[in-house]
Amino acid sequence: MFVCICNGITDKNIQEVVRNKGAGTMRELKKHLNIGKDCGSCVKAAQQVIDNTIIDESLFQDVG
Repeated sequence: MFVCICNGITDKNIQEVVRNKGAGTMRELKKHLNIGKDCGSCVKAAQQVIDNTIIDESLFQDVG
């Protein structure tokens, strides 16, 4: 699903940066992706993807 239409960034792109680069905030995400810099309407959705990815990763680590 597209999160940032302005720059063509998907939830998968965000998840990859969270998992592989350790981004946990919008500030950290912006270091790796050009997100939230144009119209800004994606910021809430992007933060939600970050949060959900972190939760999913922590649940996976607890089980594994």
